[in-house]
Amino acid sequence: MQEKTSRLGIAGLAAATAAVAFAWSTPASSDEVLSPAAQRGLVIVRTNCARCHAIDKVSESPLKAAPPFRTLHQRYPIESLEEPLAEGIVTGHPTMPEFRFDPGQVGDVIAYLKTLDH
Repeated sequence: MQEKTSRLGIAGLAAATAAVAFAWSTPASSDEVLSPAAQRGLVIVRTNCARCHAIDKVSESPLKAAPPFRTLHQRYPIESLEEPLAEGIVTGHPTMPEFRFDPGQVGDVIAYLKTLDH
C-alpha cells in the first residue's frame, strides 16, 4: 500500500509541475497559440523583465517608468532590438540591470515581442 501511495504522490507532483510549467509558458490571451520560439521568449521575459515591465497585451508595468513591452514596436522596429539584446541593454537609468542574451535567446525574445504587436 505504501508503494502505491508513493507512486500517486510522485504522479501528483509531476502533474502539478507540468501544470505550473504550462501556465508559465502560455500567453495572456488563451485564444493565441505561440510558436515554440515565442514560448521560450515569453519564459525569458517573465524571468528577467516582468518585475518591472508589463510583458503581455493588457497589464500595467509594475514599475511605472518601465514601458510595457506591447508598446516597444511604437518606439523601435522590433528587429532593431536584436543587437542591444545580444551586446547588452544599457539604459539611461541606474536601476535597470544590464542584460545580455545569446543569439538563440535573442531570437526567442524577438519572436515573443512580435506577438505583442497589434
